[in-house]
Amino acid sequence: MSVQPSFIGGWLQSAKIIPSPNYDERPIGGDISLIVIHAISLPPGQFDGPGIIELFSNHLNPEEHPYYQEIVHLRVSAHFLIRRQGELIQFVSTFRRAWHAGISSWQGRERCNDFSIGIELEGCDELPFEVAQYETLNLLLRDLVEIHKISAMVGHSEISPGRKTDPGPLFDWSLVSLPAAIRR
Repeated sequence: MSVQPSFIGGWLQSAKIIPSPNYDERPIGGDISLIVIHAISLPPGQFDGPGIIELFSNHLNPEEHPYYQEIVHLRVSAHFLIRRQGELIQFVSTFRRAWHAGISSWQGRERCNDFSIGIELEGCDELPFEVAQYETLNLLLRDLVEIHKISAMVGHSEISPGRKTDPGPLFDWSLVSLPAAIRR
């Protein structure tokens, strides 16, 4: 009996796959050592709609919501999105550089996209995250540690202070089961 690997080519087989065009190659010889936790809701403060997927796939309709007119030009992505009910969607192979961190720095290293995996949780600063999201995140972390040399996990606000606030004050770090290899 053969065991199916959880990742094939950087794609998690248990995730829903929706490829984003917003990625490029990581630097040659670079490591993948950091996980960056984000929060996103589109429109802001609203959940379960198609806005996040449309943004990451460059199909956002600026006529759908006034806020979309401000962001329709953005070319962004993340490796993963965890929806409110715990559904896991993957947009970019973990072996590629997703465009999630922007101007960023971690422990003296600039350009965190080069060496990180971006995980978006559907949420905002004003509302707590769902238990199902933490459960999915914990399973994902376990799988990521199996194939990458992940050594740290941070919030977007920690690598882009003053510019970003996510995952926000209501993200409960105590509900994250960090594998032994990851420090916070």
